[in-house]
Amino acid sequence: MTTDSPPTDRRRWLALAVVMTASFMDLVDVTIVNIAMPSIRRDIDASFSVLQWLSEGYALAFAIGLITGGRLGDIYGRKKVFLLGMGGFTLASMLCGVVSDPQLLVAARVLQGLMGALMVPQVLSIIHVTFPAHERGKVFGMFGAVVGLGAVSGPLLGALLTQWNLFGLEWRPIFLINLPVGIAGLLLGRRFITESKAPQALKLDLVGVALASAGLLMLLFPLTQGREHDWPLWGFISMAASVPVFAGFIAYERHKTRKDGSPLVELSLFKVRSFAGGVGVQLVFGMTTGIFFMVWTMYMQMGLGWSPLRAGLTGIPFSIAVSVAAGMSVQKLVPRFGRNVLSAGAVVMAAGVLTYIWEADRYGADITSWQMALPLIVMGAGMGLIVSPITDAILSEVPREHAGSASGLINTTMQLGQAIGLGLVSVAFFSVVDKADPRHETVADIFSGAFTHAMWWVVGGLVVVSGLMFLLPKHKAAAAEAPEASAMANEAEPATA
Repeated sequence: MTTDSPPTDRRRWLALAVVMTASFMDLVDVTIVNIAMPSIRRDIDASFSVLQWLSEGYALAFAIGLITGGRLGDIYGRKKVFLLGMGGFTLASMLCGVVSDPQLLVAARVLQGLMGALMVPQVLSIIHVTFPAHERGKVFGMFGAVVGLGAVSGPLLGALLTQWNLFGLEWRPIFLINLPVGIAGLLLGRRFITESKAPQALKLDLVGVALASAGLLMLLFPLTQGREHDWPLWGFISMAASVPVFAGFIAYERHKTRKDGSPLVELSLFKVRSFAGGVGVQLVFGMTTGIFFMVWTMYMQMGLGWSPLRAGLTGIPFSIAVSVAAGMSVQKLVPRFGRNVLSAGAVVMAAGVLTYIWEADRYGADITSWQMALPLIVMGAGMGLIVSPITDAILSEVPREHAGSASGLINTTMQLGQAIGLGLVSVAFFSVVDKADPRHETVADIFSGAFTHAMWWVVGGLVVVSGLMFLLPKHKAAAAEAPEASAMANEAEPATA
């Protein structure tokens, strides 16, 4: 960073408002789309795979671009890259709100994800160089509150905007609302954000980005599209070919480390047992939550025929439970019981999913929002026990000099897990819908059966998560990371909820 004690200019609070608004926009856009998917499908005749790509394309582009986005800020200036990302995000939001072709909408969502990957990594670096050390604790607390607010308000905001059908635009205001916010952010950010660069910035690893991107697309594209094409041979060949591509990526990263010490991924981090196990936890946890949240939305709106607003309101007990349990986990439980709290969180969440399965089977199409409250509260409590303390647990044994790189990789892994989970929705959910016979089953029964089938996948994922927790240290070691490194990794996690 350029300085550790930035000047106490009053304008810094306006700069803080701008970067927090950017984080809020990103988190809301992650969660707001799911609730509007049934409306999007009806309006532009989108296929199920298009609906998957609306979330998966964003998550995949965001994950691939995160580390590179951070490097670009270090090299070319964080203010410059932040404003470029915010401007691109605003433009992509406009495109999402005006296009009528399903493929163009997916392309605009991918562009949104890439622009978010330029914008988001600069936020915490800008805070660091804008505020003196004695103020950062308070600022990071405010930042965490905004992140939580964005994650919780996204589904409800999406439900309201879709339900209100403003100016006859149906679902489009969920994207167009970003335009005035983004334009104001650009004008204020240009004036009040201080420019900064890293004193010794690493070089870009464009080959690593290309190999990682190619491998992920070769894996996820056929996984998402295969169901609509009756699982063709080329899909299995593509998924199998992704393995040597990933192997080539690892080999190149080792070469890059020896050559100039600036790989895309710092492979030496995986020698730390708790970090390697924690990355596994993040990947599998991201997959399970990616499956749940998309399937849950489809089940309530397309299966049960609920309005977007009713579906959004039904999720409020879950959000409250996550918030309450997260606070208790960090402040009271983890300091006393260590990693056992995180393992218990996976078990509690699985218990909530099993309760949901039982209720969906018992009540069928007659299930009500208040009957869903119990499993959602249990699930939310379990998730809250995990999402807040997991980052500190993973980073606790990482050397301080690698804390920033490690936190960025944790963030990326969570996003990748969600993208893979969204791809698996084809197998876990939509394949069951396709096989059902509408002549003998109602739509509600078909979607209820597909929902319970997908929920067993979620249970399996949580069992794996619970097992991987034992690779984490029993108790947190002495802090190895800067507060902003931990906050950086935590930023993506509330988006899951």
